[in-house]
Parts: sequence; C-alpha cells; structure tokens
Amino acid sequence: MHGFNVESTGILYIVATPIGNLEDITLRALRILREADVIAAEDTRHTGKLLNHYQIRKPLISCHEHNEEGRIPELVDRLSGGESIALVSDAGTPSVSDPGYRLVAAAVSANISVIPVPGPCAAVAALSVSGLSTDSFHFVGFLHKKKGARIRQIESLKDIKATIIFYESPKRIISLLQELALILGDRPAVVAREITKIHEEYVRGTLVTVAGELEERTTIKGECVLMVGWQEAESCKGDDLSSDEIDQYILKELEISSLSKSKLAKEISNRLSLSRQDIYSRIVKLGNSFN
Repeated sequence: MHGFNVESTGILYIVATPIGNLEDITLRALRILREADVIAAEDTRHTGKLLNHYQIRKPLISCHEHNEEGRIPELVDRLSGGESIALVSDAGTPSVSDPGYRLVAAAVSANISVIPVPGPCAAVAALSVSGLSTDSFHFVGFLHKKKGARIRQIESLKDIKATIIFYESPKRIISLLQELALILGDRPAVVAREITKIHEEYVRGTLVTVAGELEERTTIKGECVLMVGWQEAESCKGDDLSSDEIDQYILKELEISSLSKSKLAKEISNRLSLSRQDIYSRIVKLGNSFN
C-alpha cells in the first residue's frame, strides 16, 4: 500500500457536479474549482457554463472518452510537478459510467493523492426515491450497444439478488425494458427521467407495464436511469407472447446469433419454454425470408 506524498506532488480532485439543477453543487466543490490550478473537463464548453454561472475563472483542459488515454501523461506530469487538478464530467460524479477511471488509476500508480469531492450521482439519487430495495444494489450503467454482447450481459444478471441499476438513452429505453422482461422475467421496475430538472419524472410498475406506458408516448426525452427490483419469478414465457411477438423475438436473435439453427432453436425453446420443434420450424421459415 502506497502513502501519498502531498508535499511534493499536487492533488487530483474528483469533483461531482450537478446532474441538472445548478443549485445541486456543494460549497466545497465550488471552493476546489476556484483553488485548482486547472480543471480537466469532459466537455469544456459544458463545464464553462457551470463555471460562468458561479463566476469561476480557471484554465480548462479537455479529458473525455476519446482522448483520456492520451491526456494522462500530461496530467500526471502536472500533478507530479505540484499542480492541483479538478476532474469533472458533464454531470454527476466523474469515473462512474463517465471518463476518469484511467486517470485515477494512473495517478494512484504514480503515488499521487486522489481525493473525492462528493456530490450528485444520478444512480444514487434515483435509487433513493425508487421504492425498491436499497439494502443491496448492483450498478451496471450503460449496457453494450451490440445486441449479442448486451444479451449476454443481461443473462449474467439473472441470479443477482439486488436492485439492478442501468443508464439508458431515451431512444433505447423501451427496447431495453422489453429485453430485460424476456430474459429476467417481469420484475418490478422504475424509470427515472430528467432527474432534478423541470420535467423530472418517475415511471413505476413492472418491466412490461413501464414499457407499455412509455410506448404510448410520441416522444421520450432525457437520459434515463432504470432500476429493476429482485423478485422470485419465472422468466417471461412464450405463452405470454403472441405468435407475431415470438417471430419478432426470433428475428432479433437471427440478427445477432452465430449458432446453428438447431442450437438456436434449443436455446430459444429453453428460454421461452416452448416446443423446440415449433421454434426450429419458425427459425427455418424466418431465416429463409431473413436471408
């Protein structure tokens, strides 16, 4: 275990910033932002608005998903030379489903002090008002964009006996709810949207009912936090689906699966508790039209 040599090196501050309402920033965060030698920001223009609001004038340097690795040597050198750096993301706590963890790891490896400046976090804020169990929770964040990898991620969550927290875009929230219902079963769910903003909203129900409610809307705006509760329940069965819904499910699997028709039929029939022969016939029929 390494100690911190704060006399000869600077400090990397991980500063949480508002997730919507600019009033949700701590007095300590404002002081650190004023005192830091430089502020490393996910988006300098976005952070600039926050700094202007509080009349803070400090040098800004970009540090985001696409350049973080390249920025690390420069930032670690500056920290090693005695400068203090405040790391901020666009909203919430840096390095939590946001850029920052690579820089933190590099600073720790260089025996540089890394200090959190706690504050807003969308996941914790949403969980606190969800009405779901808070004794134990599992944070996932954003799932993989590729369907095959995403399905495998979801399947790995089946046996987690805790509230599971996801981040998702408004464009994908309905399809995510539907995928989760098929694989995990129709569990209790809450979608938090626009947290701390004017149109803040919490949609409560089950994965199926929440998906149904959101489907009725013409548009969904704002990044979403989805929380899924644990319950002893059977996975969503094929008996709950119409023939067309089963075909749509199979078509989605055909798009991403590399399995043979027989192996895919076995997997889907086990998942939906339907006849393997029926599923195989559908795969052959749909596969021909799909190709």
